[in-house]
Amino acid sequence: MNTAAQPSDATDSQAKAPHKSARRRAREFAVQGIYQWQLSGDTVTRIETFLRESSPYFHKADEKLFREVFYGAVKQADELQIGFTPCLDRSIEEISPVEKAVLLMGTFELLHKPETPYAVIINECIEIAKTFGGTDGHKFVNGVLDKLALRVRQDEVEAARAKRRG
Repeated sequence: MNTAAQPSDATDSQAKAPHKSARRRAREFAVQGIYQWQLSGDTVTRIETFLRESSPYFHKADEKLFREVFYGAVKQADELQIGFTPCLDRSIEEISPVEKAVLLMGTFELLHKPETPYAVIINECIEIAKTFGGTDGHKFVNGVLDKLALRVRQDEVEAARAKRRG
């Protein structure tokens, strides 16, 4: 089975390294799963089993969030892609599988997790894109999700902007 690069959790035990939240871990595993699904076409059940068995840190992830985002993003991948495509500055074929996995996850959360502030979703996606993606992939993800948030959570985005202006 193809595997996504896994972030090193060895640094978690080092004093200088920040502790990863269970929700961050869930999102990282969801992106890894979406990535594997894109490349291998394997079932979500088999991919989840692989992720559980291959990482000693899976048990530290928020399992409910992982399952909701991973299974939801894969199940709705076509619709989610249609949702973020108008926000792209390039063709979908030019997007790396890592960036696409992050965008699928972020789009799913923006549309289906209204209890999570849009800025939190975007920030998590940026950080995960930095971990797994190419050099400037996080900038691309940020731009796409900012545009999408304005389209799908306009009131929330405008309220946050107004609050920042004072």
